[in-house]
Amino acid sequence: MNRDKYLDRIGIGGQTYAATAKSLRRLQVAHLLSIPFENLNIHWNRPIVLDIAKFYDKIVGNKRGGFCYELNGLFNELIVSFGFKTRLISARVFNGTEHGPEYDHAAIIVTIGEDEYLADVGFGDFIAEPLRFVLEEEQKDRTGDFMIRNFADGYLEVAKRDGDAWRSQYIFRDVARKLSEFTEMCDFQQYSPDSHFTKGKVCSLMTENGRKTLTDKSYIVTELGERIENDVTSESDFAQILIREFGMKKPQ
Repeated sequence: MNRDKYLDRIGIGGQTYAATAKSLRRLQVAHLLSIPFENLNIHWNRPIVLDIAKFYDKIVGNKRGGFCYELNGLFNELIVSFGFKTRLISARVFNGTEHGPEYDHAAIIVTIGEDEYLADVGFGDFIAEPLRFVLEEEQKDRTGDFMIRNFADGYLEVAKRDGDAWRSQYIFRDVARKLSEFTEMCDFQQYSPDSHFTKGKVCSLMTENGRKTLTDKSYIVTELGERIENDVTSESDFAQILIREFGMKKPQ
């Protein structure tokens, strides 16, 4: 991994970063503003293999995005290179009805001195900045209000405020995992007809004042709370928006 090229990719090259909370916040925000959450390789019949070098070639070399295992896997390597102490964790994503299986999602716990943070650049429309790893405390983020709280059976839950209620995002146990442990679920996500990733294409990127998201059916831009949605009428339409708005195109 060429760290300087990685930093250029996320728009903050030309300097180094100490293992501080301030640096972690800057690195995560820059990453989310530059590298989209996308599942396009699944629909372009290009296998996703859990290998850091392959993540780097795709995301930095080819200026692509990825999904959680790729994005958080590579981001973890970047912050470790600056001296951050980290551990990958397995999370179970809430689908509106129930939480998914173990290894459904990969996220990162970062230790900085006496403090710890939940860092995540691979969950789409989620936190912009790392959450302090403290329980039962409401934390405000540009994307909403969040809380890490006790769940059940040794799990912790990340929840987002939804009106007067809290909506679960995912649950996790604070247990360090190896990237290779996510292999089976990575294969499920990209090959199973039961995976939501195989049901349609998505490419989504946080912006300074909102988010832009492209799917097979629509292109949605949210800016300062205002939402504009346009239909995507064809593969050609999708490809043009992908190039124009995300600087990406289908590999030859």
